[in-house]
Amino acid sequence: MTVNFQYVNVDVSETLSAFTKEKLEKLFNKYEFLISASVYFKQDDKDHDKGKICNIELSLPGPRIFANSNEHNFEVSVRETIKDLERQLKKRKQVYKTH
Repeated sequence: MTVNFQYVNVDVSETLSAFTKEKLEKLFNKYEFLISASVYFKQDDKDHDKGKICNIELSLPGPRIFANSNEHNFEVSVRETIKDLERQLKKRKQVYKTH
């Protein structure tokens, strides 16, 4: 499992990276066809209520899967993004089962 982290206008956080990697490992264990993940953390200064953006792109056979969320802190944003990815992966797994 390869996970690439990029922090855009945000300080690098080892705890946030470890938290995200732990959540992604569960996906990688559940869906064996995943190859790698690219994670982007961004801060939107214009959005005062939320503004903590997490984008995750998963590489797998076929088209890549992408999800993002904008929440009030990065941990919640990571959880929401991974929920969206899991929903997409369930649909993709159904396609693989039919072939």
